[in-house]
Amino acid sequence: MKKYITAAALMALTLGSCTKLDVDVESQLTNGNFPVTPDAFVAATGTVYQKFNAGFGVDIWRMYELTSEEAIITARNGGYYDQGRYQTLHKHNWLPDHPIIQSAWQWGYAGISDCNRVLNLLEKSADSPTKTQFLNEIRAMRALYYFYVMDMFGNIPITRFGTAESPKQSTRAEVFAYIEKELLEVAEGLSSPTTVTSEFYGRPTKWMAYALLQKLYINAAHYIGKPMYAESITYGDKIINGSSMALVSDYNTLFSPTNAANSETIFAAIYDPNYSGGNAITRFTLHSTLRAKYNLPFSPSNAQCTLKEFYDTFNLPGDIRNTTWLAGKQFLADGTTKIMNGSAQLDFTPEIVLTNTETMDVGAEVNGVSRGVRSIKFFPDPNTNSSTRFQGNDMPVFRLADVYLLKAEALLRTGGSMTEAVGLVNKVRVRAKAGEITTITLDGILEERGRELAWEGWRRNDLIRFGKYQGKWGFKTGNEGASRDIFPIPATELVLNKKLIQNSGY
Repeated sequence: MKKYITAAALMALTLGSCTKLDVDVESQLTNGNFPVTPDAFVAATGTVYQKFNAGFGVDIWRMYELTSEEAIITARNGGYYDQGRYQTLHKHNWLPDHPIIQSAWQWGYAGISDCNRVLNLLEKSADSPTKTQFLNEIRAMRALYYFYVMDMFGNIPITRFGTAESPKQSTRAEVFAYIEKELLEVAEGLSSPTTVTSEFYGRPTKWMAYALLQKLYINAAHYIGKPMYAESITYGDKIINGSSMALVSDYNTLFSPTNAANSETIFAAIYDPNYSGGNAITRFTLHSTLRAKYNLPFSPSNAQCTLKEFYDTFNLPGDIRNTTWLAGKQFLADGTTKIMNGSAQLDFTPEIVLTNTETMDVGAEVNGVSRGVRSIKFFPDPNTNSSTRFQGNDMPVFRLADVYLLKAEALLRTGGSMTEAVGLVNKVRVRAKAGEITTITLDGILEERGRELAWEGWRRNDLIRFGKYQGKWGFKTGNEGASRDIFPIPATELVLNKKLIQNSGY
């Protein structure tokens, strides 16, 4: 078990069955047991984090990664076809009844609903600085949920607590303004540890609010048609100059099964194999024959991998980030004993060759070849729960390296200092043991973001901002149309709420 279990894990123990949206939450807290102590407030707010973590590591990850060139799930001799749900994400030809898209919408609004209910309850407790702090934290979490739903779906409802009336749809600009207002109002009331210590790890701090504002503003030209790069720089600087956050020396420790609070991670989805599930990267990525190499209590499923085009960008000599991929012939941990797949050695080929283009099937394994390079960035956890197959690696949502790269990007977009932009990128590259640069372009920034943030759930957002989302990669032909920059509102939601209008192009 991790040394530190966050509010999300605590609530998984105490209120794990409370997943229905119509639960009478007031039955959990009465006038006689409203939270007073910090620990009681942590317990009362835990479901907000539990819901975030539970959906973030699988469905939300798939929305942002499988629709990009960073990750792909092909069919493998008929397996993992699943009515084409992964193939349509790759090819950008999804429809409004897509089950993963529906799950993403439900994840967002279940979390928002929980935030609204918890805020309503906490507002009834006695006034205190602790109460104010936790109200601010839940408002920041609600803003984060709204950010993801707005980023994915565009025009969405802003919901309220205590009304049975179906919410009206707001424009993306209105939701943007709402998120911005909420964060600006709560940021200064959030805790501001010099770095994010274990007490605040996985909970919003001032630095988390600033990081979300930086991310909101860097995307403003796309969201609302108004460039706000200067504002993005401002909030990046508030983290860089106002905190003691610093890059950790060992990149790989940020993603290990024992990762925890550190000087770089600003906010993370917290996972524990037994008490806070949601990270299933190893389950879906590794080949079953790798079980012994990583001492896993289960056999992985051999589903997702990366594309050759993306893997080929990991080409910097000495770059520690190159070691986060498994490519070529595979050996046990001793480095000499071959891992056999049938009668031949397991061999991950960067090239993915289809035997059936319609179903994106690579066919049966031939001569031990398993198509596609595999990620071990979120390193396989030997303490993975053998039943759920969830592992214990926390997944960063915001970290300082991202802050540096976003500021460098904003500097280039505003004609700012090339020297400063290069310096920020070099901070990231030096830590990775990659060579320093003397100049950088926007395309170079995007490539560096790919190397640094691979499989961390930001690639779709980046590709859209850089105008690359309609590009050609893998088995995607490209030029699918700007309507694919946002997902369709799920068909089921249109039936439930007649006030919703489907996004253009669907």
